[in-house]
Amino acid sequence: MPENKLFLPEGLRPPVRHTLDCLREALESGAVLEAPVQRCDAGHTLHIDLDGIPGRISRSEAIAPWINGAGRDIAVLSRVGKPTCFQVLSLQADEKGAPAAVLSRRAAQEAAMDFFLQNLEPGMVLTCRVTRLEPYGAFLDIGCGIIAILPIELISVSRISHPGARLQEGQKILAAVRSFDRENRRITMTTRELLGTWMENASRFAPGETVRGTVRSVKEYGSFIELAPNLSGLADSREDLSPGDGVSVFIKSIRPERMKIKLQVIEKLPPQMQPEPLRYQITDGKLDRWTYSPPGYEKEPVETVFTAPVP
Repeated sequence: MPENKLFLPEGLRPPVRHTLDCLREALESGAVLEAPVQRCDAGHTLHIDLDGIPGRISRSEAIAPWINGAGRDIAVLSRVGKPTCFQVLSLQADEKGAPAAVLSRRAAQEAAMDFFLQNLEPGMVLTCRVTRLEPYGAFLDIGCGIIAILPIELISVSRISHPGARLQEGQKILAAVRSFDRENRRITMTTRELLGTWMENASRFAPGETVRGTVRSVKEYGSFIELAPNLSGLADSREDLSPGDGVSVFIKSIRPERMKIKLQVIEKLPPQMQPEPLRYQITDGKLDRWTYSPPGYEKEPVETVFTAPVP
């Protein structure tokens, strides 16, 4: 089970009925609940329908205190229509005597951050949700709207030109903590170590097979063709190939001792509309060291050593 099961990303929490008893129990226990925001009024108060019980999150309780500047207002407005986590601060009666709930997303985020500050270590596998893609990487919600960065070079061993080649906004993924700067609350994630070693990926293929691949780079000496996110081979250069092209390739040879796969391009294929689903070899626990290269590899091992957290 991933290490953030107590504080799941927004949008991934199992649905519950927000009965009055449920809200009373959450008020007493401090449990984190979730529901979509219906509207944001002129005073930047967020309004939530809790199965017929009105709930509200004031502007000051909508965002964690470490988010500053103009980004705070945008962060509040952008909650409309989205699942939003919260803790129950109080239960009151409206002008007609009906129950109403005073809620706080800030309290839920502070509880999540306190948990991460105390428990998160490099190598821990978390359930995440992709919130935004940029040319340099992906932003991930690792729990209650706490955002971490997944740099593009840590998405997979096979190099990609944009995170959109591998991920989609809103996608649920697994990622491991690469580093945690506690003082600045900056968390860096990685997925490449979860997607299998060279040998784990190469074992899915055999010489003589023809399979689908994706062109990732074109050089004078040949084209690098991705067979899986953590596995690529080299084919002879062709003038009609460009990065991102889909191709069928014939596997000529697989050489673990040199970590090389020799391919021959058969033909170009129509592009795929969505990235292939990620195939995880590791789904939970904590990594200390991950070795990508196979046993008997002729050069220095290719590996990741997860260092101690920044104090």
